[in-house]
Amino acid sequence: MIYSTLGRLIPQRDVTSTPRRIIVIRPCCIGDVVMATAALSALREAFPQAHISFAVGSWSAAAIADHPALDALIDTGGAALPSRSPPEFLRFLKQLRAGNFDLAVSLTRSPLMSLMVYLSGIPLRAGLDSAGRGFGYNLRVAVDPAAREHESAIYLRVISAIAGQPCHAYANLPVDAAAQDDIGRRLKAASVSGSFIVAHPGGGSNPGMTMDSKRYPPAQLADLLDRVARETAAALILIGGPGDEEAVDAVGQRLNTPSIAWVKQLNFAQIAALAAESLCYIGNDTGMTHLAAAAGAATVMMMGPSDPQRYAPFTKNHLVLWKSTDLRAGGVAATPGAGWDWARDGFSAEDGAEHILEFLQAIESRGRR
Repeated sequence: MIYSTLGRLIPQRDVTSTPRRIIVIRPCCIGDVVMATAALSALREAFPQAHISFAVGSWSAAAIADHPALDALIDTGGAALPSRSPPEFLRFLKQLRAGNFDLAVSLTRSPLMSLMVYLSGIPLRAGLDSAGRGFGYNLRVAVDPAAREHESAIYLRVISAIAGQPCHAYANLPVDAAAQDDIGRRLKAASVSGSFIVAHPGGGSNPGMTMDSKRYPPAQLADLLDRVARETAAALILIGGPGDEEAVDAVGQRLNTPSIAWVKQLNFAQIAALAAESLCYIGNDTGMTHLAAAAGAATVMMMGPSDPQRYAPFTKNHLVLWKSTDLRAGGVAATPGAGWDWARDGFSAEDGAEHILEFLQAIESRGRR
């Protein structure tokens, strides 16, 4: 009720001039930031002469730092949102006011972010209005929390409202040439000369949420990888970041196929380059899987207690492994994984491997044409 009342006090407005300085706000987390690259690219296409900054948290900043549509990054700090404590709120508000922006594009559903953007004094404030929480924006894009709509598509609706016409792009991240060279040297040093599969057994933890139930079980993942590697004659490379050591080790110990493990050895640019060179990238519903897909990899996302219609990679070349199940309305945050059982609710290693092999065969067939 209070959000609706506040919204009535702040009138909406039309875009009457071309924005010169734009700030896009999507602080957390890596997957959300990568999914927002579709909106970022559409925004750049709509306003090619504008200076565009991206406000992003320290956790995710490196994933988007070199995006060609960006002119600058604004680091919002280590929290999921820079609005959850008074010092962080005031710090980011000061950054917004100092930027001389004439357009703010907020891709969060936070009422505190809505309030902060309102207080910034930025003339045009476009953002998501979920259950009235976008009261501080004067160009509001309604979001139904119960609707099964992809996050990237929702973000693109904001850009379409600003541009006054339908906008579309896919999630995308450039592959850094230096990272590509480094990956080439690493592969040579590891004696990997043919095709290879990259698998990330970890993830499911970030500043905004910890949900280990997103991880496909180690024994089943090892079985799946053995099946795919055997049929494709591809090498296996397991990767992981901080906190993924146990998950990578658990899969590696169960594999019958020789594998290489690169844990805490690769930055985001190197992971993107490695994924782009691979036969395919296989990962859980995590930011790293979104990053791999956006870098152009043939990507397999293993999904459990989350909805592919909302959170699958927003790219052309991906496969989702998911056994249809009932999920609560409102997205992954409203669907805790405490009662999730992969053996009962998820897909089997045999079925998953079969779908992956069909996916790879389809890619190969397209390549011959």
